[in-house]
Amino acid sequence: MRIAILTDIHANLPALEAVLSDVDAVGIDYMACLGDIVGYGGRPEECCALVRRCADAVVIGNHDAAMTGRMEYDYYRRTAREALDIHRRLVSREHYEWLAALPYESSVGDVKFCHGVPPNLDAFEYLFNIGQVDGLRVNYERQARFTFVGHSHLCKAFCFSADGSLEVLRTRFSINSERKYIISAGSVGQPRDYDNRACWSLLDLNTGQFEYRRVCYDIDRAVSDILTSKVAPAFGRRLYLGI
Repeated sequence: MRIAILTDIHANLPALEAVLSDVDAVGIDYMACLGDIVGYGGRPEECCALVRRCADAVVIGNHDAAMTGRMEYDYYRRTAREALDIHRRLVSREHYEWLAALPYESSVGDVKFCHGVPPNLDAFEYLFNIGQVDGLRVNYERQARFTFVGHSHLCKAFCFSADGSLEVLRTRFSINSERKYIISAGSVGQPRDYDNRACWSLLDLNTGQFEYRRVCYDIDRAVSDILTSKVAPAFGRRLYLGI
C-alpha cells in the first residue's frame, strides 16, 4: 500500500492543488489528511471541498477545532483569531458541520493519523524533539507501527524501540522493520522549515520507503487569495520565506 499524508493546508488552495497533482502523478492507494484545513489562508471553502472529495481519512486540527467551537480561542494570537472569524463566514454550513464532526485520530492497518502528539490528542502538542518520543516508549507495545502527526509544519521523523529513540535526519529513508516511527508530515499550505515549497509525505509499505515530497506552487496566487479574503497580509508574506 502507498499512503499519501497531507496536513496543515491552511486554506492555501494553490498549494493543495499542486500537491494533489503530484499525488496523482506518483500514484497512491490511500490518502490521509491530518487536519488544519482552515486558518491563515484565503480559500477555506474550496480546500474543505477538495479534501473531503479526495481523502480517505481526515482528522481534526487545532484550527479546525477552534473555528468550530471545539477548543478555546485564547490559544491563538489576535491575527490568527481574526482569520478564523473570517473563515467561519467563508465556509459553508455543510463544511462547517463536517469539520466539527471530524475525529481526533484515524488509522489504516498499523498506520495511525492524528494532528498532535499522542496520547492527549485534544491538547494538540507539537512534535519537536526526541524527548517527546521517549514518552511513547513507556507503552511501546501499544503504539502503532507508524504514527503521523501534523501541527508543527516541520519535517521531523523519529524511530524508536523499547530500548531507545533516534531522530532520522533524512528526507527519504528505508523503514527499519525492528522499530516504530512517529513522523511530522510537514505542511501543504504553510511550510515553516525555510523551504517555501508545499510539502506532503509518502509512505510506501510495498517497498519499505518513506519520503517527504516538495512541490512548487503559485505563491503569488495564494497571497492574492489572502488579500482578497481580508485575512492579515502577514500570513501571505511568510509564504515566500517558508516560515
